[in-house]
Amino acid sequence: MKTLTAGTPAPAFTLHNQNDEPVSLADFKGKKVLAYFYPKAMTPGCTVQACGLRDSKAELDAFNVEVLGISIDAVKRLPKFIERDNLNFTLLSDEDHSVADQFGVWGKKQFMGKVYDGLHRISFLIDENGVIEHVFNKFKTKNHHEVVLAYLKENTIDFQI
Repeated sequence: MKTLTAGTPAPAFTLHNQNDEPVSLADFKGKKVLAYFYPKAMTPGCTVQACGLRDSKAELDAFNVEVLGISIDAVKRLPKFIERDNLNFTLLSDEDHSVADQFGVWGKKQFMGKVYDGLHRISFLIDENGVIEHVFNKFKTKNHHEVVLAYLKENTIDFQI
């Protein structure tokens, strides 16, 4: 697994959202995008992570950041996650993990002695021109949103909070 790094152009991708509509990274040109990869909708860790981002929406908006949650869940599972937890951002389905492969977040994992291929919990802040600005790979699900906001506050000259 070779995860993309800051300074690398983000792969152009199109995936289906919770409404089964195509969404492309190019749709967000001129905005920053937080593309966060999470293993599975409605699991405890993924729920905590998503709710932290949900509750930080106003602050993220002030930094011109759109959130895209990407998992290998089927499209039909995504609206349930949005409804159950009142999520206020887009979820995308990458069932064949092709986009995860391009970002380098699909690979060997280990849990309770079992080794398997899976989605690694890594987030990418993509700048207004489609270049990866920062990679978030050291956080806990409960403080992911805080780590992202701290980075934005430290690295943004004009913000409106």
